[in-house]
Amino acid sequence: MGIITRSIANNIVTGGKLDGTDGLSGVISASNIENASLTNITALSSSLGDAIESVSTDPVSPSEGQLWYNTTIGVLKGYQLNAAAWASGGNLGTTRSNMGAAGTQTAGLAFGGGPGAAPYFSAVTEEYDGSTWSPSGNMNTARYVMAGFGTQTAAVGAGGYRSAPPRFTTATEKYDGSTWTNSGNLSTGRDVLAGAGTQTAGLAFGGEPGAGPGITTATEEFNGSTWSPGGNLNTARYALVGAGTQTAALAFMGALPTLTAATESYDGTTWTSVNSLNTTRSSGAGAGIQTSTIAFGGFIGPPSPKTGSTELWNGTSWTTTTPMTTVRSGLGGAGTQTAGLGFGGDLAVSNTNATEEFTGAFLSVKKVTTS
Repeated sequence: MGIITRSIANNIVTGGKLDGTDGLSGVISASNIENASLTNITALSSSLGDAIESVSTDPVSPSEGQLWYNTTIGVLKGYQLNAAAWASGGNLGTTRSNMGAAGTQTAGLAFGGGPGAAPYFSAVTEEYDGSTWSPSGNMNTARYVMAGFGTQTAAVGAGGYRSAPPRFTTATEKYDGSTWTNSGNLSTGRDVLAGAGTQTAGLAFGGEPGAGPGITTATEEFNGSTWSPGGNLNTARYALVGAGTQTAALAFMGALPTLTAATESYDGTTWTSVNSLNTTRSSGAGAGIQTSTIAFGGFIGPPSPKTGSTELWNGTSWTTTTPMTTVRSGLGGAGTQTAGLGFGGDLAVSNTNATEEFTGAFLSVKKVTTS
């Protein structure tokens, strides 16, 4: 604990105020004062000098809440924390829910899904450039509730539910930025499963095989051409979400069939149960890496079944942040924890083509002005 090294204790009076009759003089090193010791000070003697530093150039690495006066331009500035926020992006060209998703906020990919009306199964692919969605090559197998992962120019769509038997498909396709190509099939045909990783090192886990048992813990690893068994999830579930890589993945939310907030981390061999989400749900979306993930949207059940709740994972726990503007489930998710993308989804009575972009909280230099 830091201490005040000068003999000035007799100058601090009731209420944490400094005695104005003799005050303080000289300079006390900041390293000798604990932050907590200043919380009750309500007045300072004028002998302390200016509380705001005057500088000719802005500090290179200011601290949150720091104020300074830039003498070169005659402006009072501060370093403030800007709140996390969702903002509207360009609408999908095809309204749908439960699609595959991959990529980033400025290079996103949406594929397949359920349009909500005949023919019910979509093969449509669209690419996002940060403002507009554009059509690209269709998938070979129209389907929804599949696993999707990778990038806009190197994505994978695996499993899902399709129109013709076997409805719970093992089909796997790879995307090269324009065309989908059939690849090695999953060992277990299933839908409402999750995915993570890259086109050459991917994961598929959980889901509903359609034949007993009704929900699976199975994990499969993809090497770019074939699938092989991985370590099983601890909690069997479907309608879950995945993030991260093949050797450092995160699985969260889902249905057992009761809804769950369970979160698990994967090290390439074993799944480990970690702290749960704050909002229990299924059929949401997410993005990021194992130690820095965002979860948003989903189904929470009656009386208001859809949610826009957004949570951030720091590798240890989930923290609630600014919710989505459009409350929905069955949406697509891409990007990172600080630059996320949510698109499409189910509004309960209809599907939506709405896209939202997430910007995480950030610090920035601001001019101090009068209102």
